[in-house]
Amino acid sequence: MMESWKRLQNGTDIRGIAIATPQNAVTLTSTMVRAIGFGFRQWLLEVKNIQAASCKIAIGMDSRLSGPELKTALIERLAELGCDVYDCGMSTTPAMFMTTILENYQCDGAVMITASHLPFYHNGLKFFTKEGGCEKEDIAAILENASQADSICSERKGIVDEKDLIAEYSELLVHTIRKGVNSQQNYEKPLQGCHIIVDAGNGAGGFFAAKVLEPLGADTTGSQFLEPDGTFPNHSPNPENQAAMDSLKAAVLKTKADLGIIFDADVDRAAIVSSNGVEINRNALIALLSVIVLDEHPQSVIVTDSITSTGLRRFIEEQGGRQRRFKRGYKNVINEAKRLNATGEPCHLAIETSGHAACKENYFLDDGAYLIAKILIKMAMLRQDNKEIQSVIETLQFPYESDEIRIPILDKDFRAGGAAVLEDLEKQVEKVKGWSLVAENYDGIRVSTDESSGNGWFMLRISLHEPLLVLNIESDVEGGIKNMLDILLPILKGYNVLKLN
Repeated sequence: MMESWKRLQNGTDIRGIAIATPQNAVTLTSTMVRAIGFGFRQWLLEVKNIQAASCKIAIGMDSRLSGPELKTALIERLAELGCDVYDCGMSTTPAMFMTTILENYQCDGAVMITASHLPFYHNGLKFFTKEGGCEKEDIAAILENASQADSICSERKGIVDEKDLIAEYSELLVHTIRKGVNSQQNYEKPLQGCHIIVDAGNGAGGFFAAKVLEPLGADTTGSQFLEPDGTFPNHSPNPENQAAMDSLKAAVLKTKADLGIIFDADVDRAAIVSSNGVEINRNALIALLSVIVLDEHPQSVIVTDSITSTGLRRFIEEQGGRQRRFKRGYKNVINEAKRLNATGEPCHLAIETSGHAACKENYFLDDGAYLIAKILIKMAMLRQDNKEIQSVIETLQFPYESDEIRIPILDKDFRAGGAAVLEDLEKQVEKVKGWSLVAENYDGIRVSTDESSGNGWFMLRISLHEPLLVLNIESDVEGGIKNMLDILLPILKGYNVLKLN
């Protein structure tokens, strides 16, 4: 019984199939979500010492088709257990966290019903307290409780109150941008004269155009896919998806916009396109946010995930910062930033190439809307000097070639099989002339290659969630990747646990 519950855990989230398809049976039902509600409430009482009589939980969802049914089931069960519930309707993941912080909410916990950018038939749940998002061990405990859920009800039924959280959260973002720009000419509308378009990918981020940008004076004509549609008919709601970025780029160029903004379905990630159609995501987005943060906090450590380029490290150091290249996974990056601050090493930004960015000043919350707010403040200030946002990162060096190769691991225990490959590969790397292991590395193995053997780097790591060995590889010269692969692939083919074509 417990095994079926364990399979719902996806790192620090719960995820499953909520709508049956010809290929997929339902694994996350309303009945299961009721049990998960019991599990979360029980966890709050036992681990966070919340009093049952005063437990207050906020619930929100993105645009997924299964969202309303799952939300109703969750709210009903929590109310039966005596919890007062704020029904926040269509919301964003970061806004749900803020219900544990904002004075007029002060919830003991919050739940966001979302599966981020995954296909429409998926759904899931994210959990928050005022300390932040739940960790892996917390999710395991919640699911353990859920597996033992019973049908008890409280003598007192909780009160369910509908809240327009997005309206309140939008006001908070508007205030943040006004205060950040602090325009002497037009404090209320610091984006007056700016043409900024939004691509919400039919997720929950469509509010940003009318409720944030327009009150600040921006023209949002040409924004696209703002209406919530859980089938995601136009493109994947994912700033890492090339089709999504191409769609935004085309819209920016067609409308002659000054800036294009794209969010994922639950708005915890974002990216932008500049007025000349240049995509600013992944390494470029990290570089831009690093400049913004280092202007405010000189010499800050910038914590990133493991697959960033060598050009990015040089760029951050040129800005006076220090990069801490840590493990893949946004929670890993955020937790490392918190750890550094706790040891007295100032770190004001944790950011992953996927578009998760968390600032110390904003509770280390990975918030796509807040990320964009920081960029808009910088953009407005640059416009006063007739400069554009892309000018900030013009010295960032991009690799000449880059690729990602995903290699299936055939071992039933794929983590053990992958770890054995990486351990042996370290020894093989030391035998290759021109290759050297990068000492500061916390995720798989990273190898630097000199001019005679590829002039770049590659990294092999075990996927966070899938039975895969992921190879990220970059070179600063034409043919450099081929040079590296000509040596690396024969070595990898010697491992029987890997499936290589």
